[in-house]
Amino acid sequence: MCRNVRHIVLLFLLPFALLCACQRHDTDPVETRRAMSRIEQVPEPAVPEAHRRVEGPSPELSAIDSLMWHQPDSALACLIPYFDTCCRDAMIASPDDATDFQKRRMQCVSTTTTFNRHYANLLLAELLYKNDYAQTNRPALLQAVAYFDSLTFTLNDTPSPKRLIAGTDPLSLTRNDNNVFLTARAHYIHGVGYYERDSIVPACAEYLKALEVMESRFDEKDLVGKKARFMTYIYNRLGDMFSEQYMTEPSIDCYRHSYDYSVISSISSYSVSNALYRIGKQYNKKGDKDSADYYYTQALVNMPDSTNLYYRDMVSTKALLSYQMTHQAEISLDQLKQMATLAEDDDERLTRYMVIGNIFFEEGMYDSALLYLEPVLENKRNRFLQIRVANYLRIIYDSLGNKEKSNECLHYLALHNETGAENSAMVSQLSEIYKTYKSRKQEKEAVAKREVAVKKVLGIVIPMAVILALAIIVMAKWRSKKLLKEQREESDRVLGEKEQQHRMQQAALSGRLKRSNEELRDISKQLEQSLSKNALYESDASNDYAAFINDPICKHIVGVVHTQQFKSKMDYLIYKDDALSKEQLLDLRNAVQKHLPRFVSQIRRQYPKLTDNDMDCCYLVLLGLNEADISALMQRAYTTVCDRSRKISRIIGAHDSLYHALHNMLKE
Repeated sequence: MCRNVRHIVLLFLLPFALLCACQRHDTDPVETRRAMSRIEQVPEPAVPEAHRRVEGPSPELSAIDSLMWHQPDSALACLIPYFDTCCRDAMIASPDDATDFQKRRMQCVSTTTTFNRHYANLLLAELLYKNDYAQTNRPALLQAVAYFDSLTFTLNDTPSPKRLIAGTDPLSLTRNDNNVFLTARAHYIHGVGYYERDSIVPACAEYLKALEVMESRFDEKDLVGKKARFMTYIYNRLGDMFSEQYMTEPSIDCYRHSYDYSVISSISSYSVSNALYRIGKQYNKKGDKDSADYYYTQALVNMPDSTNLYYRDMVSTKALLSYQMTHQAEISLDQLKQMATLAEDDDERLTRYMVIGNIFFEEGMYDSALLYLEPVLENKRNRFLQIRVANYLRIIYDSLGNKEKSNECLHYLALHNETGAENSAMVSQLSEIYKTYKSRKQEKEAVAKREVAVKKVLGIVIPMAVILALAIIVMAKWRSKKLLKEQREESDRVLGEKEQQHRMQQAALSGRLKRSNEELRDISKQLEQSLSKNALYESDASNDYAAFINDPICKHIVGVVHTQQFKSKMDYLIYKDDALSKEQLLDLRNAVQKHLPRFVSQIRRQYPKLTDNDMDCCYLVLLGLNEADISALMQRAYTTVCDRSRKISRIIGAHDSLYHALHNMLKE
């Protein structure tokens, strides 16, 4: 029973040992010691406790926040009363020059708490962006970013060891879902402000920071509704930014995430279609036209109607791609001209003209190309498109001999083309910070997977341990009952024997002792006769075996073995000259049949599964030969002989060596 108890204890300790083993890989003992040594030096977050626990959003601001996700123009109108009239006028009348508004931003906010003041400025920055105004409250927004950061543990922050040792959850002390979401939004809109000021790298860093804040707190199942739409915003901004720098791989990665979140909760009815379209454009940039065509087709399939700009852009882009793949200009030009007639403004119409002119240019129809490309260069406000058109026109003018126009295009390109060095450095920085983000994300996903794996193992091991423990307890009880039953039976048997002896003694006293003595003498005589027969048989068996090993063929075999001293590690083929011939093997069988006929008949009768080759192996084992000797004499691989020996032992049930088992059979 003590042994069973020990087993139960070990089974219960096993899951916890596995858990420790799995988690030990994630912990650096050196870093742990350093952290413990810094317990007194690690400062607590420098945030007023009252602000973290007491303050919260006012119902009015929360209502404006909710309205913003559906009607940003109405939400901005509702937010304006939170700011002074003078500030409102400065913001609306001249959003690009809001110096006066920025100077008086602290006095403008009509809120009663620090939280609401920062919350209102965050909402203002978001609504200015959603209503196409420049970000005029940037200093106040920067304070809001710092404030919401102080309410949320960021990814780079390590919880205080004091709190960990005290056994409290640091997250429960300082952060909740609403504050985390506000922190991510603050970083996102902060990045928008950087982007509006052409600070691309800081903007990208802020977008990635917003992603990290969201991913560090929320599981995938939590990213629904507003949060899913917010994730779509971030990935779209990142994808567009990378696309502008011709960073196709990270752009595709971001647009794929945008697609996933659009499926969960669409920003609009066109979100899914737009995400697919953007992925296709990146594949087109890479030169993977088949993939681009697939995504363009999927984008059109998911487009809910054909009366919008998105649809016309997709049809136009797909038409150009179709021309590039098939070089059938007529079909593509018809589609593009149709989209140009449906254009809602000059900007869209000129965009279609640029694509049409591009196809005419590729076809060498320069006169037609000029009709479409010259208006683009003269009126289009998109510098990127104008540079492309200027390149086309320069070539056309050169071919037509119009040097004046060609020089004008060259002059325009010289003024507006970038050298590329600054752009290359920017691309390198963007690539580096995105790789860093992806690496950190993968590390966290790996840690999460390990935790899930540990939980899964524990979910299997612990129930098994409980089941085994119960089984052991049941078995222990059953064995205890069985032992008790056996003890009782043994006691009854001993009592029965004593009673029988007592009756025999009584019978002897009553005159039956003489007859019992005669019976005992008869039994003794029978036993002596049986022993005599067994001894005689054993003597005969010994004589038969002696005659067998003295047979000429047996002597020859034993002599060869003693002379050659065969080795198991040597190739059996080198002993070919010492191998038994067919005649010698037949002589060996005849010798066994002659001297040990009962042994042969007995083993054949009891073990019919033994083959003739198995019997030959048994005969050689009877002579005292080992596997190496048999391998050489029979010209079989050593491993083959060992396998055969094990097979024979298994068939005849040999618990000891095969040699002893066969000799015991001789005595039976």
